[in-house]
Amino acid sequence: MNHVPLSLLAGAALVLGCAATPALAGTAPRPGLFLTVSGSNNTWIKGVRLICEPRPAGMHPNAAAACADLERAGGDLDGLPGRPRPCTREYDPVTATATGTYGGRPISWQRTFSNACVLESETGPVFSF
Repeated sequence: MNHVPLSLLAGAALVLGCAATPALAGTAPRPGLFLTVSGSNNTWIKGVRLICEPRPAGMHPNAAAACADLERAGGDLDGLPGRPRPCTREYDPVTATATGTYGGRPISWQRTFSNACVLESETGPVFSF
């Protein structure tokens, strides 16, 4: 029996869902960013939609702070101010992704961090959900 990682299935569903969107004539893409964090070897995945315009919204637990950091970085996820703090050197990688729109521009971003502490330290509230 073949076992397919849950994150692979979730990614396929996301791709299929996005691929189907253009078929709906006259519909605009959903606003905001779909943020995900997945664990080492895709053992788990979690995601949330963050909408910043016209005001912070979505299911993100700290949308206002996440949107403020995104605004400060000009929508550049590599330029987030983060919340620097000391982290262990434990290697337990997590991968963060952001897809969607911010400030009217398409965003497609992915980065792997050595552990969850480093992710939170470098990205602050954006991926804290």
